[in-house]
Amino acid sequence: MRILVTGGAGFVGSNLALTLEQEGHEVTALDDFSSGHFDNLCGFKGNVISADVVDAVLEEIVPDTEAVFHQAAITDTTVTDQYRMMRVNVEGFRNVLRFALKKKIRLVYASSAGTYGDGKNPMKEDQAPKPLNCYAFSKSVMDNIAREIIEKGSIPIVGLRYFNVFGPREKYKNKAASMIWQLSEQIKEGKRPRIFTAGEQKRDHFYVKVIVAANLRAMEAKKSGIVNVGTGIATTFNRLVEILNQTLKTQLPAEYFGNPYTGVYQDETRADTRLAQELIGFKAEYSVEDGIKEYLATQSSKLKSQNDNSKVKNKLLF
Repeated sequence: MRILVTGGAGFVGSNLALTLEQEGHEVTALDDFSSGHFDNLCGFKGNVISADVVDAVLEEIVPDTEAVFHQAAITDTTVTDQYRMMRVNVEGFRNVLRFALKKKIRLVYASSAGTYGDGKNPMKEDQAPKPLNCYAFSKSVMDNIAREIIEKGSIPIVGLRYFNVFGPREKYKNKAASMIWQLSEQIKEGKRPRIFTAGEQKRDHFYVKVIVAANLRAMEAKKSGIVNVGTGIATTFNRLVEILNQTLKTQLPAEYFGNPYTGVYQDETRADTRLAQELIGFKAEYSVEDGIKEYLATQSSKLKSQNDNSKVKNKLLF
């Protein structure tokens, strides 16, 4: 199948593009490289197009596409430029949606648990949105647009409300990267991991392989809809520090500091996963502990490979 992945050089997009290619699909990755990075696509054999998802005339640059995975977005929740956030996330989605409607092809897109704000847990798809920032608001607007198409039955469309994803290829998100990446980097540098007072904030963390698997299931779904993707288990920041110390064989206690985002911060996210099981036949297979262990092992393996390559280059130079 010929598949377009928008945001293909980003965190989730690159993992998805590479997996789809491994499964035998003909994949095109589209990205404006404002936050995506070429390194995420090293080893990718498909076509890479540098374009703005808002303005790209998709029917001209990828005319033979048979399915779209829309991952392109500003995902940094601290961005305060509302026009930019809404333009990229909402108008970019409208452009992709117009293309999918014109071609009459399946569309799977990334929504967010941010739409629930400080709502009741576990968070269910039918509860009222309570976005606490412009990023979450943009995703709730996208969901509203998608529902109109779903009600008309124009094309197969599935929205996936991502909870807290972590894993390989996220480092280029910088400050928007997961808590797991941020804390592990601090620990590896010998620093105490810094978390908000008193570390009891909770998140439904899951490994990136989970979200890739959910996207693949969504591509095959018999019904359209918007569903949560998470584990249904919320892990505190204190527990994350414990797991990371155990995995990295360190004993660095947390350093607490005041939360600068009080009032616009979700203290807990936990997915109700029943609709995802019903609609797309999906359930997360990785625990946060298993995901962290595999993630850090992957990082160690990559670092060793880089060091080995560096030694080879040095020998050639001298």
